[in-house]
Order: sequence, then C-alpha cells, then structure tokens
Amino acid sequence: MMFDPDVPSVADDVNQEGKTVAKDLPRVDFFHWLLVDVPAGISRIPEGEDSDGVIPKGKEFGPGPIGIRGVNSYTQFLAGNPDMAGTYAGYDGPCPPWNDEIIHHYHFEVHALDVESLGLAGEFDGNAVREAMAGHVLASARVTGTYTLNPALR
Repeated sequence: MMFDPDVPSVADDVNQEGKTVAKDLPRVDFFHWLLVDVPAGISRIPEGEDSDGVIPKGKEFGPGPIGIRGVNSYTQFLAGNPDMAGTYAGYDGPCPPWNDEIIHHYHFEVHALDVESLGLAGEFDGNAVREAMAGHVLASARVTGTYTLNPALR
C-alpha cells in the first residue's frame, strides 16, 4: 500500500487562492495504492506495472497483473467533479495541495503475511486492507518519500 498521512481532514481551503492549509489542521490517511494478494514469489514490481497515469473516471478494481487492486482515495476526493468522478483503483500518485503549510510524507509499505489471500473482493479500501491484515503480518518494510507543490517549502 502507499498512503499519505498528511492530507487535510477539512478540504475547504485546499488549493484556494489567498488561503493556506494550516499546519495544525488535523490530518487523515489518503490511500494512493492498494494492492493485495501479491504472490509470495514477486520480489519486484516494474515501474508502471499497475498504472500508467491518472485516467479520468478511474481504473478498474479487482484482479490486476500482479495482485488484486483496492479502491484508492481518489474515488472519494473526485466524487464531486463530474468530469473525473468514478472508481479509482491501482496506483494514482501524489498531488498535495499547493497551498499546504507542510510537506507530505508518502509511505510505501509491503507486508509479508501468513495467508496467501486476505479474502477481499469488490470495492475494498485502505481501512479494509488494514483490518484484514490484522494478526497476519509476519514482517513489514516501509520506504517514505516527501513531496510538496508549495513553492515556499521547496
């Protein structure tokens, strides 16, 4: 999974001219990528294997080339945009608010589990993945990258 824990809990000021997203605003997890039931023999996912960019209206959830795709948070984020609303699955990358007072942290996590399948199907989200993994994690690794679109923070 890949998620950003620095997403504003209230989006009223996001990307609004003359406003900033305050650094002390409570933050929530935004899932950019959910891929489960990846076979144990997979040790590398080639670049672009599960996505080659954002597709208006989203990408299909369910079985993909190397696992089962969950529904990422762009599904909710873009729900009110008639040109982009849809179900987003697979990987859709970072796009932090350009007026946010903080740098965003993007966590890429991989988990070795004691089960071959989490038994998830349909439009499952990041919270469902976390719940299904509970008690099954043998080992985990995380790589974190940072990113901002705010020129004042670069």
